[in-house]
Amino acid sequence: MADELLSRLGDEFFECMHSIDPLTATQLGITGYDHLLPDLSRAAAERGAARVARLEEEVAAMDAGGLDAADAVNHAVLGHLAWGLRTNLEDAIWARDASAAAYASPQAMAFQSIPVAPLDSPPSVQGYLQRLQALPGFFDAILQRYRESSAEGARSTAVGLRQAIEQLEGHLSRPVAGDALLAPLSRTTAASSADRSRGEELVRGSVRPAMAHLLQGMRDELLPGARPDTEVGMGSLAGGEQAYRRAVRRHTTTELSPEEIHQVGLEVLAQLEEEWEEIGARVFGGRIPARELRTRLRDDPSLRFQSEAEIVAVVKGALERAEAARDGWFPHFDIADCVIEEIDPVEAGNAALAYYRGPSEGGSRPGAHCVLTADPGSRFVYEYEALAFHESTPGHHLQIASAQTLSHLPRYRRYLDAEVCSYVEGWGLYCERLADEMGLYTSDLQRLGMLSFDALRASRLVVDTGMHHLGWSRQQAVDFMWENTATTRANVRNEIDRYIAWPGQALAYMIGRREIRRLRTAAERQMGPRFDVRGFHGAVLSEGAVPLPVLGQLVERWQRGTEAG
Repeated sequence: MADELLSRLGDEFFECMHSIDPLTATQLGITGYDHLLPDLSRAAAERGAARVARLEEEVAAMDAGGLDAADAVNHAVLGHLAWGLRTNLEDAIWARDASAAAYASPQAMAFQSIPVAPLDSPPSVQGYLQRLQALPGFFDAILQRYRESSAEGARSTAVGLRQAIEQLEGHLSRPVAGDALLAPLSRTTAASSADRSRGEELVRGSVRPAMAHLLQGMRDELLPGARPDTEVGMGSLAGGEQAYRRAVRRHTTTELSPEEIHQVGLEVLAQLEEEWEEIGARVFGGRIPARELRTRLRDDPSLRFQSEAEIVAVVKGALERAEAARDGWFPHFDIADCVIEEIDPVEAGNAALAYYRGPSEGGSRPGAHCVLTADPGSRFVYEYEALAFHESTPGHHLQIASAQTLSHLPRYRRYLDAEVCSYVEGWGLYCERLADEMGLYTSDLQRLGMLSFDALRASRLVVDTGMHHLGWSRQQAVDFMWENTATTRANVRNEIDRYIAWPGQALAYMIGRREIRRLRTAAERQMGPRFDVRGFHGAVLSEGAVPLPVLGQLVERWQRGTEAG
C-alpha cells in the first residue's frame, strides 16, 4: 500500500535527518538525540548523502495517484526535505567558509544547542556527559574539513575566520566554572556532585584544549591564506555557482533564479520609499526625504536604549499584547509558553538581534525568544517591537509551537525550521505587518522599525545575490544595506557576514512573505465577504511548515471548502 510505504519512508527520513544532525534535533526540542554529535568527516557526509539519495529515489518512484489529500501533502513535503538534506550534504557549504554564524558553523551551533538540552533525569545527564566527552573529536573534525577544503582551493573568508577566532577566544577567556557548557549541569537537580565534577573535568581537560587547537589552526594555518573581502561570494569558488543556485532553491522552495530575486529586492525597496516618508511625516511633524529620515533615526541619541532591562521590557510587553489578541486572529491553539532569554554576551559580536528556539518535545522546555541585549546604548528603541512579533507571537512561536501540536502530522513534519525556510521566515516577516493590523504597535515610531525591517529583508534579496551571484564585495553589500535601512552599522555588518557564511538563507524571508501575502490577497478578492482572516491563518498553519507551492494548494483547498459551505 502506498500510504504504508510513505509512512515507512517518513519514519526512516526522520531518523536519518536527526542522526546526521543531532544538534539541530536538540535545537528543535526533539528527544532521543541529545547524547550525540554530528560526524563531520567527508566520508560520513558521503554516506549520509547516499542514504538520503536512496530514500529520495523511493519517494520519487511512488505512485502518488492513490494517496489521499493528507498523504499527497506528506509526499510532496518529504520529497522536498530529502532533496534538501541530500544537496546540503553534497555541497557542504559550511566547510568552504569558517564562520561564527549559528546554523552555518558547526562549532557555533554546538555552543548554541548543547546548553539547551533538557536535563530532567539522570539518564539525560549521562547523555549530556557523553556529548561533552565526544566534543574534542568534533572540534578536530571541523578543523580537518577546513583544511581539506582549503587544500582544494575553497579557502574560507578572512571575515568569517576572524569571527570564529573571536568567538572561540571569548569562550576560552571565561573561567572554567563559568563555561556555558557546564551551566546546565549546575542548574539541574538531576545531576549529582560527581556528575558536575565529571563535567568540569571534561571541559577543563579535553574540551577546552580541543577548542584551543581549533583556534590555533584557524589563526595560524587558515587565516594567512583566507579569501579577502573582495572575494566573499560563492561564485569565487570552484563549483560555487551551482552550489549557490541549489542553496537558493533549498531556502526559497521555489524555482526563482538569483537574477529574478535580485530584481524583486530592488522593486520592493523602491515601493517602500513612499511609506518611509508617509510614516516619517507623522513622527517628525513634516515630510522629509526617506534617506534623510533614516539618517535622523540613526543619529538621534534619544532613540537608543539605556539598559538591558529596557530591551527585555519592550519585547515582553509586545509578547503579552500579542498573546492577549491572538484568539481574535487565529484559531485557538493550546501551545507551550514563550519566555524571553538574553543571548550570551560572548556571542553578541556575531549574533543577529534575535532568534527563536522552539519548545521541547514533551514540554520540559518552553519556547524562547532569544534577544540580543548586550551594549544597549547601541540598540534602537524602534526595532524591538517588530522583532518580538517576528520571533514570538504571532510569528515563530505561534507557528512552530502550534505545529508540534498537530498530531495528525507524521513526526518528521511537526519539527521543521530552516528545512522549510521560506515558509517559516516568510511567516515571521508576514507577522511583523500583521501585528500592525492587530493594533499591537505602540506608536508610529515603532512602525518605522517595522518598515526598517521590511527594507532589511528586501535588501537581503539584493546583497545575497549580489555577493554570491554577481560578485559584489563585502563593502558593496554593507554600503547598500546601510543606505536602504535604518538599522545600526554593527547590525548591518553582522547581517552581511551572516549571509556570506550562509548563502541563500537570507532570501527566504521576503520571498516567503510575498507568497503568503499574495495568497491572502487572492483569497480576499475571490471570496469577498466570505473571507475570514482567522480561517485563512488557520489554513496557513494547519499543516505545519511546507514548501511554498504546497502552501498554495492548502489555501486553495481551504477556499473550496469554505465556498462549498
